[in-house]
Amino acid sequence: MRLPLCFEGGTVTFTTAIRSPGRNPKIRLAGAGAPVSVGVDAVVNRMMISRLPVDMFMTAARIPAILAALLLVAAPAQAERVVPESRAQLQLSFAPVVKQAAPAVVNIYTRRVVRTVSPLFSDPFFRQFFGGQMGLPQERVQRSLGSGVIVKADGMVVTNNHVIRDSDEITVVLADRREFEAKVVGTDERTDLAVLKIDTGGQALPILPLGDSDALEVGDVVLAIGDPFGVGQTVTMGIVSALARTSVGTGEYQSFIQTDAAINPGNSGGALIDLQGRLVGINSAIYSSGQSGGSIGIGFAIPSAMVKAVLAGITSGGRAVRPWLGASGQAVTAEMFQSLGLPRPVGVLVNSVRPDSPAEKAGVRIGDVITEVNGREVDDPEALRFRIATLPVGSAVQLRVQRRGEAREVSATLTSPPEQPPRDTTVIGGHNPFTGAKVANMNPALAEEMGLGSAEAGVTIIGIKYGTIAHRLQFQPGDVILKVNGRLVRSVTDLRGVLAMAAPSWTVAIRRSGETMTLTIGE
Repeated sequence: MRLPLCFEGGTVTFTTAIRSPGRNPKIRLAGAGAPVSVGVDAVVNRMMISRLPVDMFMTAARIPAILAALLLVAAPAQAERVVPESRAQLQLSFAPVVKQAAPAVVNIYTRRVVRTVSPLFSDPFFRQFFGGQMGLPQERVQRSLGSGVIVKADGMVVTNNHVIRDSDEITVVLADRREFEAKVVGTDERTDLAVLKIDTGGQALPILPLGDSDALEVGDVVLAIGDPFGVGQTVTMGIVSALARTSVGTGEYQSFIQTDAAINPGNSGGALIDLQGRLVGINSAIYSSGQSGGSIGIGFAIPSAMVKAVLAGITSGGRAVRPWLGASGQAVTAEMFQSLGLPRPVGVLVNSVRPDSPAEKAGVRIGDVITEVNGREVDDPEALRFRIATLPVGSAVQLRVQRRGEAREVSATLTSPPEQPPRDTTVIGGHNPFTGAKVANMNPALAEEMGLGSAEAGVTIIGIKYGTIAHRLQFQPGDVILKVNGRLVRSVTDLRGVLAMAAPSWTVAIRRSGETMTLTIGE
């Protein structure tokens, strides 16, 4: 950058070459005499001018001009993101960052024994010809591979749950090729994260510090480290292509970092790091084309904010415990934002507030629009759930709420989802439409376990046994039973009572995905 600065007696033209933090930026001054270089040390708001030639002070009027130039160009040197301005800057290497981070990224190999019986030999007709020996289970070994990240020096490793799901043996291979058997500390299927532990005999391991995924911006450079296709540890580079992606389809808490850094099969569970060598995401999913399943430049990583929350829950209590707000709603669309007094479609329109919930106590009402959580914008219910899920139970959360065109701030103290009313879990027997269904009274804790956005009061189907009447009638987990033969069903006790009454036919009303359905079944 070259700027002229006028002062009494002449003009100083200065050129800046902004360098990385920690280095002294140089300012080149050209006046009436020969050009000189000025070194600047910027510490907070204090400037120190070093190595300034004596002849620059020949004219006293130059001093304010030089100081003004230094303030203009040196102050933002560390605060702003800049693009490369020279060939030398383009030739800078990421090798120091990789050398620091790569030892903390591991390969994970899993082994699972699968026992199968051919359906052909389960048929009594064929068993009489081939004998019972032909129907014995056959064993085969399934092997898979993935990656992981060491987050604690005592051998704590974070990876994807789908990498180690249902495995009989898990082997962790370090970057230096040492191998360890791993134990599962805990898993969280809803976020697709798992925590493993390896025993190194007390030897400390290199770790990747957790970075702040909320500080990422679209366009930031990131590096992906993992073991694609089992070829060995591989590093790829890309940028943050998008943030808060909620339609990926893996896990229930979706707010993924999208990157074009190459992520391939085997990278799952590996590290996405920033240029300071901090973990900002766990690589989890890709969009791919063809049979190879290879990268096409669209990969997704679980943000480190969620990794931190799940890791804290599993290491302290053996499972991830998510806080409860007690409010849910729908995304604000382009058709409704103006009527809600919003400048654009943003936020979650609240259509349900649970009595005695943190949201109700904070003053959130039906019809409010929640636009921010702790200063972070939310665009849809998935983003709201993600933001709440990354916070610890008992913490205070600041919500920005729009009500009748007026913005206001409210504070809520998050709690664990309560077990009220009691579940009264029951498997329905007898001969009725719900035979083989497992039902329970819905409450916030159960809704959290099932991944439901809200805990609608009533009796909910939470499981179906294969081959039963309920299965043949295509009832599904999550269906809410409203009425049976015209009688309201408010609890499991009500349902048991109405099903105990003999009837020539049954008329059942259920709610599924917000829609009410009525089914009539005759004997």
